Amino acid sequence: MLDRRIVLAGALAAALAAPAALAQDYKAQVPELIFAKVPDENASGTTDRWTPFVNYLAKELGVKVTLRIANDYAAVVEGQRAGNIHIAMYGPASYARAVITGAQIEPFAIEVSADGTKGYYSVLYVKAESPYKSIQDLKGKNLCLVDPNSTSGNNVPRYAMHKMGLDPDSFFAKVVYAGSHENAVIGVQQGTCDAAFNWWNDETESNLNRMARKGMAKAEDFRIVFKSDLIVNSPMAYLTALPASLKTAIRDAVLNVATKDKAAFDAIYDGKQLPFQAVSHKDYEPVIELVRFVDDLRKKKKAS
Repeated sequence: MLDRRIVLAGALAAALAAPAALAQDYKAQVPELIFAKVPDENASGTTDRWTPFVNYLAKELGVKVTLRIANDYAAVVEGQRAGNIHIAMYGPASYARAVITGAQIEPFAIEVSADGTKGYYSVLYVKAESPYKSIQDLKGKNLCLVDPNSTSGNNVPRYAMHKMGLDPDSFFAKVVYAGSHENAVIGVQQGTCDAAFNWWNDETESNLNRMARKGMAKAEDFRIVFKSDLIVNSPMAYLTALPASLKTAIRDAVLNVATKDKAAFDAIYDGKQLPFQAVSHKDYEPVIELVRFVDDLRKKKKAS
């Protein structure tokens, strides 16, 4: 009986120690994690918004987590493809681009809008005082897009205009990639562009509303002349090659940040969104097909 008790006690101790051992194992393998976010606003805005989250993640995981500020969407895609960025917050199309170009990644968390939906829209802004009422009214004018890998700022607009029978590169006098959603709005504000595509959740939250809260623009100075169909919300993805125990720890930390560190979560979304939820690659397969379609349009145009 004594021997059996000793064996049982030893087994229980080993079981209790297993999680700690696994944690120590991933800390030895990955002493530092790099987190990056596609640049939908300026660098200082990204830093202010995501630094509390990165600090929370480091505390929960017990390893150093460094925030990397990317110059463009492609830098985040390439960073994960090369294995240099362990965790990334994408737009749907930039995630699709990463997968298409061979990045070995897994989406594990999705943004959730304040109304509980897991989607948002691409909208086309013009100045409120302008005469334009539709995309068709903008023929021969200047258009601001965001980035070639932006969902709401390039891929969805190009797909939507194709369905209208419009080729933006010939329909507009000039098409400009502004580099970020903020810069696209500023382009219209300053008159560089007559219209700009951007992301929009609902009447209470959009990139324009965020800019208004920061004093960068007045929402009433702009008007929407086009709104797309619903787009699946943005995913967070980590490298497939990370230790399984680390991926589990990252996923748990992210899915619970809204309760474990509400201030850090609210800093990301100004308190305007609901907690992250779990997601899988399957949810983004339609976006991957859309990006491939836009790629084919571009190839056909070059070949003609």
